[in-house]
Amino acid sequence: MSVRDTIAEKLSVKFTPTHLEVIDESEKHRGHGGYREGGETHFRVRIASPLFAGQSRLAQHRAVMEALDAELKAGVHALAVEVVAPTA
Repeated sequence: MSVRDTIAEKLSVKFTPTHLEVIDESEKHRGHGGYREGGETHFRVRIASPLFAGQSRLAQHRAVMEALDAELKAGVHALAVEVVAPTA
């Protein structure tokens, strides 16, 4: 399973999102720190979940980072998190 798919699966299980995008932006970082040939090093996550209601932005981001701790330790160099308003 790709890193992108693993991230999507973990976030889906943990947060039951109403919206989830996991975008591999590694190619944009070619030549920069942390880049590896083949990508899967730099990701952007856009997520909406009712579970984030009432949480500060910091708490939301920490929850996502905690859910992906193993991936961050295993080679994901950068993770941009965008928590968006839940869709109906």
